[in-house]
Amino acid sequence: MELPKKASTPPSTKAAEVLNSELNAAVKYRDKEAVLELLERGADVNSKVDSGWTPLQTAVQTREEDLVRLLLDRGASLHARKDNGGTAFTEAGIRGDVGILQLLLERGSDINDRDINGFTAFMEAAWYGKEEALRFLYSRGAEVNVRRETSEEKAKLHKGGATALMDACRERHFSAVKILVQEMGADVNIRDNRDRNALIHALKKGSDKKRYQSAVSIVRFLLEHGVDVKSKDECGKTALILAVEMESPELVMALLEKDEIDIDDVDEEGNTALMVAVEKGDCEIAKLLCGKGARTDHGNLLAVARRNRSLSMENLLLEHKARFVPETPREWEPNSKRWRAQLKKLDQMYRPMIGKLKIFPYIQQKIQDGIYLGLHGGTEVAVRITRSAEGNKEKEFLEECSHCEHLLKLFQSEKEKDCMYLCFPLWEKNLQEHLQDPEGQKDYKAALKMIFQAVRELHSLRFAHQDLQPRNFVIDLGGKIYLADFGNKRRSIKGREELVNSDLKASSLLVLYILTGGRKPLQQVGIKDLAPDSPDYTEALDLVQSLSSCDERGLEGLSKHPYFWSNQR
Repeated sequence: MELPKKASTPPSTKAAEVLNSELNAAVKYRDKEAVLELLERGADVNSKVDSGWTPLQTAVQTREEDLVRLLLDRGASLHARKDNGGTAFTEAGIRGDVGILQLLLERGSDINDRDINGFTAFMEAAWYGKEEALRFLYSRGAEVNVRRETSEEKAKLHKGGATALMDACRERHFSAVKILVQEMGADVNIRDNRDRNALIHALKKGSDKKRYQSAVSIVRFLLEHGVDVKSKDECGKTALILAVEMESPELVMALLEKDEIDIDDVDEEGNTALMVAVEKGDCEIAKLLCGKGARTDHGNLLAVARRNRSLSMENLLLEHKARFVPETPREWEPNSKRWRAQLKKLDQMYRPMIGKLKIFPYIQQKIQDGIYLGLHGGTEVAVRITRSAEGNKEKEFLEECSHCEHLLKLFQSEKEKDCMYLCFPLWEKNLQEHLQDPEGQKDYKAALKMIFQAVRELHSLRFAHQDLQPRNFVIDLGGKIYLADFGNKRRSIKGREELVNSDLKASSLLVLYILTGGRKPLQQVGIKDLAPDSPDYTEALDLVQSLSSCDERGLEGLSKHPYFWSNQR
């Protein structure tokens, strides 16, 4: 007689985490035997690893249909979502595996399921140029012209609203574009939330050499199918201006053949297509535009040609009646007092624009390490230059800070090549400079209240700062203090509450640093430096000790500490 098997003891939390991690790894490496063994040992078929990936989503990513079927049979959830809201079905759209898409639909997936950015599997297939997946999903009822739905907050920023056709155009998958329009009736003139149609999306990625010919083919195809050539991008740039920026005579000529094109239309900054061509020194395109009657009295074209030392461009412009207009410096006074001289110099010098940003990253325009003065659309800004990948992550975080009163907010950003330019409202001083400035009365209590609030706001976003240095607190003309994270040291506090205590201890040093007037470096200041005859000495000492011992009241409670009760500064 066979003895009954003992019920397996549920693994401990730590052991379960290890099992679940091993399960996801086994799926990733397509080791079916290991997957079965780990499931028998109690691994959770719906467990999640980094970024919320489940074993089923990983199996879909590897395009292993047998593994997908096995996990589904063992109870894997079709509706589990990654951190970005993606499901196994949207992942299957990315991979373009028709067999897996069919299996998931048979098991109950929703063909129009969306992630948090509004992407459906059909849109993902278009973005990645998966033609057979597009045809399959269309045959099963996927909506072709549906626009990307996004959160109300993102919609206010004019994000979202794109269609599968726009995605295929943007990523320059010509075959997918033809399938969407010719076989599925995709509308070439739907516009996204930034009022851009498929033509603008096809031109937005610039002159990527690998896909340049695809862009030319897509634009010609869209023109043949009645796309509206008057659509503009979010900066007011017409299709013609974007084609000039791509330095594509073929596309410029194709667009100029359309009667609806306004050759002298301008973008937000008043630039025409000819002005862009002259700035780029592109004589071939400038000749095409002049030959079609582009006006030469917009902008100081001859001055630009001379500055670029392009005699051929100068001769072309003179041939088409361009005239030299002497430039007179504008009368402009910066708001900033500290940076007045540098800003006026930047305003008057010539610098190639990066979008709407004018910047000259050299020592005399430097605010502090890695931060430079700039003018964005005429507004005084502080500019941090980063790599694009790092900048994109930083931009996402800064957008979360937009509602916080004392966290440094993003004003605008620009991209050029592999660099991101993050623009912040310009400040006058950092905390160290403020304390060491002999002029002006210092209100230490008001400063500490703002600093406490800034750190609390960061904690409310589930981050600890981990670098509470005086240089990371900046002060504007009105004396308001903002917390920045220029060193990218912040860390998520999910499951790591000890990081909050680390910030509390660092805050105790900041209190001492401020109350002693910043006379010593932060790491060298101690309680002995606080003069016993200083105002509210006893209360100040208790506040410092409460912070350093990670008092359970936290920063919110300690903001009401007796130290702040008196009016003495």
